[in-house]
Amino acid sequence: MDIALAILFGSFIGAVLGFIGAGGAMLSVPILLYIFHFSPLHATTAALAIVFLAAGSAVIPKLRKGEVLIRDAFLVWAFGLVTNLGTAILSKELPNALITSGFAIILISAGVSMLRGPVLEKTERKIPMANLVLISLGIGAITGIFGVGGGFIMIPILVLGFHTSQVKAAGTSLLIIALNCFTSFMGHQSVWHEVKWSLPIIMAIAAVLVSIFASHHSNKLPKEIMRKSFAYLLFALAIWTILKTWFLG
Repeated sequence: MDIALAILFGSFIGAVLGFIGAGGAMLSVPILLYIFHFSPLHATTAALAIVFLAAGSAVIPKLRKGEVLIRDAFLVWAFGLVTNLGTAILSKELPNALITSGFAIILISAGVSMLRGPVLEKTERKIPMANLVLISLGIGAITGIFGVGGGFIMIPILVLGFHTSQVKAAGTSLLIIALNCFTSFMGHQSVWHEVKWSLPIIMAIAAVLVSIFASHHSNKLPKEIMRKSFAYLLFALAIWTILKTWFLG
């Protein structure tokens, strides 16, 4: 049963990453926490590995189509290295309740960002370097502590702030997610030996296969419906996470 669930949830994570370009870790962590009963630290560590592999696979078709802002993605990753690795090392010292409560806030923020209205077509602008540094530091810190790649932050910033097309924003987000998750995963190496890897590996394989397919066909599904549905799912996960942390035990 656990293997079947790992394949099912891994496929779901891959579909979300491939179609939307963000959100894989926000699903992986609650699944590992509440379905497979991982501790918060072990869940975030395993989620980083799963999402790195899935996002890295999903971004390949986007790169081939020229749908990735490669320079911006690498700059966001590079500037965020300090906060990413620093908070990844710090995370093992944090109380579980703080990690899960913070994660619930991340879920709500991501859901709100997904509910943005339709975007008018405007001329694409480059992100000023000062803005890029601030964005990078914030995304790095969130990735290091919560095992989240930061795509849910980057997509609305690119689309709303700098008029990047939705397709290109999703591709750029996937590259940022892959780079950040790999970096933070390396920062979690002190707890690798504590994680039971059998189920995360199965989830990762399923996520990779589905993410490649979804990335190839991401332009064929209605973006508005997908974003709103995903937003409401994140709100439900946030409520459940708060209840489990503070009331249900």
